[in-house]
Amino acid sequence: MNFKTTLTIVSMFVLSYAYAQQPNAPKFGKGLFNLIGQDSTWSMNIGARMQFLTIAQWDSNSDGLSNPYSSFFVRRARLKFKGFAFSTKLKYKLELGLSNRDIGGASEFTNNAPRYILDAVIKWNFHENFELWVGQTKLPGNRERVISSANLQMVDRSLLNKRFNIDRDMGLQLRHHFNISDDFIVREILSIAQGEGRNVTTGNLGGHQYTARLEFLPFGTFSSKGDYKGSDLKREKTPKLTIGTSYDFNNNAVKNRSNQGSYMKHDVGFHRTNISTLFIDTMFKYKGFSFMGEYAYRDAKDPIAKNSDGTLTGDIVQVGSGLNLQTGYLFAKNWEVSGRYTNVKLDEKITGKGIENQYTLGLSKYIVGHKLKIQTDVSYLDLPTGTNELMCRLQVDVHF
Repeated sequence: MNFKTTLTIVSMFVLSYAYAQQPNAPKFGKGLFNLIGQDSTWSMNIGARMQFLTIAQWDSNSDGLSNPYSSFFVRRARLKFKGFAFSTKLKYKLELGLSNRDIGGASEFTNNAPRYILDAVIKWNFHENFELWVGQTKLPGNRERVISSANLQMVDRSLLNKRFNIDRDMGLQLRHHFNISDDFIVREILSIAQGEGRNVTTGNLGGHQYTARLEFLPFGTFSSKGDYKGSDLKREKTPKLTIGTSYDFNNNAVKNRSNQGSYMKHDVGFHRTNISTLFIDTMFKYKGFSFMGEYAYRDAKDPIAKNSDGTLTGDIVQVGSGLNLQTGYLFAKNWEVSGRYTNVKLDEKITGKGIENQYTLGLSKYIVGHKLKIQTDVSYLDLPTGTNELMCRLQVDVHF
């Protein structure tokens, strides 16, 4: 799919507006407009979002700051389409990424084409509390990754997410929830995916990827699905807590971060190994205060790729663990101060990398919630090499 094709698709959606029976303009942040078919058998909400990011970064050591680096770019630029088809029990979501960061990473397994498609999934509520998802979307992994980049508490996600997340893939997900009591809710998710990440078009090199997730909400649901949004913008009137855990098993994985990272190759093909990832996470919110914690652990049966003669290729599964603790408080007029501590400990004997500690202090101004906001943060990264990093970021978000 090239840029002209994308423009053609978007133009078709826009032109269809003229034939919709009930056109209306939603409130700011609720989409550009809604479409409803003449016989009310389908609907479509069309939205757009942009993120503009500035970064300034320095190396830090005993001699002070050095090697300054700065950039300004469009971090994300996306189009979103969602609604129902034929029945309100059959919903769908399509999200296209247009920025370089969104469509980069092409390979021979994506026909070397830009990877425009982020989400393309249908959701069928086929029986009571059961829902079947089919298509490409986020796997039920760590909470921070499942939270949309549009709803983050800080400028971007943590180092834990960067090292261990399982992101998006193509496959099936079965979702269900039930009540233990009036308030206590349990959610279950089972997933089977291809196991090589999004937009792979040339088949499956390894085995398949299996993910299971459990969530416990002892005090009931959060306001406006706040368990998957950063900050307590709704200022929960009663304490809200959720605890979740996910286990992911990627059979015969060929990438060095399960279904993410780079392909592991040797002289006769691809290095295949079983990779397992465990996540434990929590979210708590009450009267403007929020806390999110995550732990990740990754292991592999044979983490070091070798050629047929036993020599090392240099490709290594990024095994190890990570901890991320994040909190914030929302003051009057929707100013928020937040803090984050992240520890990543890759297995040094296997990966040759030591412990990373990152400390981040953030400040956000929510003008229209997450739909229009300005965020800035300062991070100090403590590296085992002795050359540390200082980073300052400023980001503006606008979502229609």
